[in-house]
Amino acid sequence: MHGSRFSASAVPWVCGPGIFYVEIAVPTEEKRTQVDSIRELLETCEAAVSADYTGLTAQSMTEFRQSLRERGVRFRVVKNTLTHLAADAAGKPGVKEIVEGPTGIAFGFDDPAAPARAIREFIRVSRSPMTIRGGLLGERVLTAEEVERLADLPSKDDLIARLMGQLQAPITGLAYVLNAPTASLARVLQRKIETESGEPADE
Repeated sequence: MHGSRFSASAVPWVCGPGIFYVEIAVPTEEKRTQVDSIRELLETCEAAVSADYTGLTAQSMTEFRQSLRERGVRFRVVKNTLTHLAADAAGKPGVKEIVEGPTGIAFGFDDPAAPARAIREFIRVSRSPMTIRGGLLGERVLTAEEVERLADLPSKDDLIARLMGQLQAPITGLAYVLNAPTASLARVLQRKIETESGEPADE
């Protein structure tokens, strides 16, 4: 199967009195490696935003990747079928809802709102034809509109600065806040989005 993303393998299939060999597609080692790589990104990221990069030139893509790296965000152009496999393997099947057509995914690992903020800023400044498809925050699938709201939220550093200004607890309390897992921040942001969407937050 020349040019296919998968290699061919003949497997026996019993039907009636005879055995027929049916050719099926199985992932090549390279494809399995790609699936594992995407799975790892999905498992370790705090948030992900998918975008349609149609119309982006090679130079614009390079500039886009650089702008995201400066914000601690990793961007990867993905193949839909492999991403679907990776999503299932990572236990995040909702990702399949935001992967369609030419798709790239921005992964955020520290600030959950960083991917949304970085992509929106790049589109605004460069007047890029790139469009946001949707996102994932924790286990929640976000629409493009919800990703826009996520981008409006303060950065992690801004939130910490506000907490420091309002905190009346002892210094041990401040240390706890500063060292809290990023996952906690993701849950806070998720509740904020649910509230603004008029949806009940999960208890």
